[in-house]
Amino acid sequence: MKNILKLGLILMLALSLGSCEKWLDINVNPNSPTNLVASVDARLPWIQHHYQYAYGSASVRAGFITGVLTANSTTTANGLLAAWNPAQSSSTTPYQQWFVGAACNLKDLIEAAQKEEAWHYIGAAYTLKAMGFMLMLDWYGEMPYTEALGSVLTPKFDDGKTIFEGCMKDLDEALTYFQKSQPAKATPLSRGDSWNGGDVQKWIKMIHGLRARWLNNLSKKSTYSPTAILDAISKGPQSNGESTVIHHVNDLSDMTGDVLIGDPLKTSYLFNVTAWSDGNRFTKFYTDLLENTFPGGSGIEDPRAAKMLPYRQSHFVWDPATSSFKKGFVRTKGVDVINTNIRLNSGPMLMSFNTTTKKYFINTTNPLRLGDTIYVGVRALCAMTGATTPESLWKATDGTILSTGTFLTRPESPTFVMTYHEMCFIKAEVLFRQGDLPNALIAYKQGIRAHMELMNSKLAQYGNSENPAKAPMSTADIDNFLASAAVAQTTSQLTMARIMQQKFIAMSLTQQNWNDMRRFNFSTGNIGNFGNVYPGFDRPFEFGTTAATKLPGTAKTQDNYWFRRMMSITHEMNYNSDQLKASNPKAFDVDIWSVPVWWDMQ
Repeated sequence: MKNILKLGLILMLALSLGSCEKWLDINVNPNSPTNLVASVDARLPWIQHHYQYAYGSASVRAGFITGVLTANSTTTANGLLAAWNPAQSSSTTPYQQWFVGAACNLKDLIEAAQKEEAWHYIGAAYTLKAMGFMLMLDWYGEMPYTEALGSVLTPKFDDGKTIFEGCMKDLDEALTYFQKSQPAKATPLSRGDSWNGGDVQKWIKMIHGLRARWLNNLSKKSTYSPTAILDAISKGPQSNGESTVIHHVNDLSDMTGDVLIGDPLKTSYLFNVTAWSDGNRFTKFYTDLLENTFPGGSGIEDPRAAKMLPYRQSHFVWDPATSSFKKGFVRTKGVDVINTNIRLNSGPMLMSFNTTTKKYFINTTNPLRLGDTIYVGVRALCAMTGATTPESLWKATDGTILSTGTFLTRPESPTFVMTYHEMCFIKAEVLFRQGDLPNALIAYKQGIRAHMELMNSKLAQYGNSENPAKAPMSTADIDNFLASAAVAQTTSQLTMARIMQQKFIAMSLTQQNWNDMRRFNFSTGNIGNFGNVYPGFDRPFEFGTTAATKLPGTAKTQDNYWFRRMMSITHEMNYNSDQLKASNPKAFDVDIWSVPVWWDMQ
């Protein structure tokens, strides 16, 4: 397995010779780009890149499962996920990017770093190892871990407990190396670290943040330890400035393409897997969260809605002041995939724009679909898809803006790897469980503000963009929202649902949102005395007989009513079938999708 997967590094090194991006440049002999000659600072950014692509692709697929996204197609892999009728093809990319792009190169990075005593690179390698294998556990449940990166061609699958405990030990190992001082001869971490720019303290805080996240995922287990979680939080990011954020750019020279997928190297991962084309839409469940129109919501719009939801430009926006139409922007509506049969009736259809009449239309005679122009896609442009400037707006040939894109999924959108706001929401949850409502309320409000301010730090960098969704939120808007009925103001108003709804927004399009939904059994309302933590959420309306073979539960209180994991990929089924079968008696069964992973079981 190791020898085969080393091909990944060889291919990546060959590709990087044509890249001008700082972190993906290398300084080795172009005639022999092998795993033996690459420097540590050439290896690390590629491993970071492919791990984060794995996490980004998993997060977007989780977005279809958690009701954030839907697709206009009902037959593509993402379209099937949106229907909770998953295809095995949806399982592949996170596995491929992690093992072929990242994991297979960790041992070589560690060995190269040991030779020059570049301890911080070893710390980064163990951190990434833990992050990647924990993603595999969250995604597939069982996975080769102890034998995965050696010479065994058919490595055994480890159970979730073994993987979890191993990843926690990997974090401990990482800390020991980050706490060492590197000798002068060693390559500085700043030369190869595309996440934190070589800031060792940020890596240490990220490790403690990961520990808090993963320990909190054990909320169904008897070993759940609020004390350990709060201790990790106290050592994790304490401000936005201590968060780990990857900064992306929409560079017109970024045309080489990723060696495994072919996507640009400098654009955000969520853009690469979500906004390349016009097929994806936000759901009403998600827009309701931002507009506070979910069951029991206040109706007070969140200022983040104007940044996180896409707009299209219209030449016919009614102006009451002048009793006439004017040119302006119209924000998307959410597609109601839970309560309506829209996708069973060929919707939402893609709209077209007529540059002569300046009107949007749906190319159909079906009266049910003529109104689908209210749904704006998340598409944005990069160099490979036609961008001619660093601005990522998708425009018609006459300059009309067809989509502003979203804060989350533009080519230049930031990737939030580990953040202060996540620590705040985990703290709020833990304190709420302990009955410390005053401090839970403080942490909850700190998390909301921290996320808004972290968004603003990026929005402020855009300057005078022609994209209206790129303007920062005003301090007054943030303050007014935090003081409004949309946010709990007293301990009596604070509920677990309010904490988790705000965390869901702040963690939009991350794998962790699916983890959290599973921990609370989605909208079942049978965890502790917390009630329904995700009001308004349910299976999609189109859930049918084929999907019911994969998620066969007939009542919300049954574990197998809900989407619990991904099926193992075809490579493991075809070439490591005996070990896969031994890992889980249902590994080859059609309803494996509904089997909880280790931490999702009591």
